Amino acid sequence: MTGDRRHRVVVVGGGFGGLNVTRSLAHVDVDVTVVDRTNHHLFQPLLYQVAAGILPPGLIAPALRSVIKKQKNARALLADVHDLDLERKVVRAEGPDGRPLGLPYDTLVVAAGATHSYFGRDEFAQFAPGMKTVEDARHLRDRILSAFEMAELATDPQERAEWLTFVVVGAGPTGVELVGQVAELAHKVLPQDYRSVDTTEARILLLEGAPAVLPPFAAKLQRYTHQRLEKMGVEVRTDTLAVGMDDESITVKGPDGLETIRTRTRIWAAGVQASPLAKMLAEKTGVETDRAGRIPVNPDCTVAGHPEVFAIGDMVSLNKLPGVAQPAMQEGRYVGKVIKARLDGDQNIEPFKYVDKGSMATIGHRAAVADAFGMKFTGWIGYTIWGFIHVLYLIGWGNRLGTIYTWARALTFSNNRGHRIITFEQAHDQTVDSGERNGHRAVAAPPPAAGPPEHSATPDDARPVGRAGREAG
Repeated sequence: MTGDRRHRVVVVGGGFGGLNVTRSLAHVDVDVTVVDRTNHHLFQPLLYQVAAGILPPGLIAPALRSVIKKQKNARALLADVHDLDLERKVVRAEGPDGRPLGLPYDTLVVAAGATHSYFGRDEFAQFAPGMKTVEDARHLRDRILSAFEMAELATDPQERAEWLTFVVVGAGPTGVELVGQVAELAHKVLPQDYRSVDTTEARILLLEGAPAVLPPFAAKLQRYTHQRLEKMGVEVRTDTLAVGMDDESITVKGPDGLETIRTRTRIWAAGVQASPLAKMLAEKTGVETDRAGRIPVNPDCTVAGHPEVFAIGDMVSLNKLPGVAQPAMQEGRYVGKVIKARLDGDQNIEPFKYVDKGSMATIGHRAAVADAFGMKFTGWIGYTIWGFIHVLYLIGWGNRLGTIYTWARALTFSNNRGHRIITFEQAHDQTVDSGERNGHRAVAAPPPAAGPPEHSATPDDARPVGRAGREAG
């Protein structure tokens, strides 16, 4: 208690970090306010299945209010945070209608997550969208399906080939999972659905700046993934960078030099950048962010000079931990314990200690790689482990059972994708020449420069066992 009121905790972000803080305070004498730009908690590891038309968004994105409805000391607000006033201890936000909101706090937890990183080439975003939100996944689904529809309409062989060429940039877990689903759509799901085009002629490429796919994984798992993708009809190109793009092509630089690939569909899966709130928090506390925009935190997850302010998840740099969900989940539970201990008068709090539970990625139906329980698994065994872990981390038995049923129906019994509905308007938005619509110009390849690969999947893109959340924060 603070005077005649309860201790106020404001949590910025409803991802796995923020949600775990909130849940860990369920039986503590505090008032918790969770503020997020969306009204749902997103299970990001399965977001690519929304883009592929396998799962509906509702199974992996339950409403935040429904998740915490039984927690009487917690509430959720839909708002956009634009300022963190550390001196006055107020979070300033804006409601959907523009109304200003001031959220006073005694303890602040910032778990704002991350967004796409184009490694200094932000102009690529207009040509190669990424996937971090439900809206991103829907957009990609529309784009992929519209490409097949346009190939059906095309009469010029070159134009048809361009519509049937798909390029995924970045071969971390997200890129591997996305390219695997595009391959399954083209080669297994759609061939009998079209009459004028043979979808099995689709050219599907995966680009990676590092020497191997899944850079953070063990060499055995990398080799299996590479071989499996090639067996599925994917052209895997390692040591290859994206250096230029326009609406109808992508220019890459590989071991054999520059090459321009004609394609209407490019997907970005190469890296992440911390939320802008990390930079704001760093400026207010006098510290520097790292190259990925993450703010350094103390061993107890507090920020410099402000023991009442915690930062967790994708947006922080702590012990070189990857920006994925498992650290965020564990940090969230840890911070909840710290807050409770402080209120109980216990100042003898151990630093945060991360327990690595392994990494995994799925490649396609009945094919995955997993590094868990001290062993490495591939094929259907890895796929079974992957499926079990991901279902386990979904919120609610209804969503778990719904996901299992949908998987059985879509992947095992019917070999179909039940959630691939698009309209003329959606296809029009995806296929209209963006150069005319938005005045975009081609992004030319820059002169060679020293520095890191421009699209290399970073170690932060490793997928831990049970990775979950729209943003790990």
